[in-house]
Amino acid sequence: MGVLEQMLDPIPLPRTLRIRQRFDGTHIADVAGTLTQKLRHSGQLERIKKGDRVAIAVGSRGVDQLPTLVRVTVAEIRRAGGEPFIVPAMGSHGGATAEGQTQVLAQLGVTEKSVGAPIRSSMEVVTLGQLPNGLPVYADRIAAEEADAIVVINRVKPHTAFRAKYESGLLKMISIGLGKQKGAEATHQLGFGLMGENVPAMARVIMAKLPILFGVATVENAYDQVCRIEVVPAERMFDEEPQLLEEAKARMPRLLFDPIDVLVIDFIGKNISGDGMDPNITGRYPTPYAHGGPRVTKMVVCDLTRETHGNANGVGTADFTTQRLVDKMDRIATYANGLTSTVVAPTKIPTTLPNDRYAIKAAIKTANILDFTKVRLVRIKDTLHLGVIEISESLLEEARRHPDIEVLTEPRPMAFDADGNLVQDWP
Repeated sequence: MGVLEQMLDPIPLPRTLRIRQRFDGTHIADVAGTLTQKLRHSGQLERIKKGDRVAIAVGSRGVDQLPTLVRVTVAEIRRAGGEPFIVPAMGSHGGATAEGQTQVLAQLGVTEKSVGAPIRSSMEVVTLGQLPNGLPVYADRIAAEEADAIVVINRVKPHTAFRAKYESGLLKMISIGLGKQKGAEATHQLGFGLMGENVPAMARVIMAKLPILFGVATVENAYDQVCRIEVVPAERMFDEEPQLLEEAKARMPRLLFDPIDVLVIDFIGKNISGDGMDPNITGRYPTPYAHGGPRVTKMVVCDLTRETHGNANGVGTADFTTQRLVDKMDRIATYANGLTSTVVAPTKIPTTLPNDRYAIKAAIKTANILDFTKVRLVRIKDTLHLGVIEISESLLEEARRHPDIEVLTEPRPMAFDADGNLVQDWP
């Protein structure tokens, strides 16, 4: 790396400062109480007969208050006379193994003890039919054969790879989540260009064959807090989910600077986004079927979250990364993600530098700007935390003029540890 270091050493690093981006923080303070009332007034619990075995489908995303949502749903189903149990509904996540998917739930705080119901995890599926285009439709065998009713829990939000009437939400949980690895693979088989058609089409087949009762849908605010909860009957999902999606899009956080010469992201991981970092925030999408976000010339990804267990899916959408990220990368888990989704660009390894310092210098050098000292640089912890972020000094006056930005600190040199990596002192 001696030659590369010689090329990059002269590149100046900007002074940076902390700012606070302000978004609508409206949220539900009492999630348990709100969901309890929603369930009791929905009329859906009355459809459960005494002794009914009720499968509750729970996914792998870091949904705000997920253990509470599951625990309350379990309690209310049991109160209605049902016998609830949990089935992981996360496609191929967790290494596409029953044990791995149970572990993913545990990492999210969903255990038999925390929610008060057994977890029955299996990768076995049954075939329920076929779409007109030839794609098979699968569903979790336990939910399909051993449940008298099925309930799904999920957050509704924009997808990271396509735009459609239905993106990430209850219908995706049914078609891909409950489909397990084989269902996820089938849904992705013809690519993301057709995902907007195949997700609802598969959900219709599953809902026609299985006793899907209702869904618990949440919408989160810009700070990833639950701001809306709805209990949606199965027969209303196709009508109500698009409305929830529009609200979710309107409430999404964003980077209040555009364009950005260099975007530095400290951590990516599957617990942050299915793509490691949310493309709706970065403007870097894994497919041509989605759009939005800032114009970013060069992007640096520094490290993996502990919770992602080496799955570095999404790193390939960055321009530069670090050796420590690559050393932590579980290539089997990462590549399995691409093989299942059929989108392999995000699993590639970008230009790799020894540490954060050199990765950032490389991004500045290649950002196609005349004066490196005026680089428009933005640094974030991850795409879930956009309240407090860091910007280069060249953006200070722009930040001061913005009505939704509060300047928190004076400019200061970027802080690196002895290994040349950014100091982690986020609030």
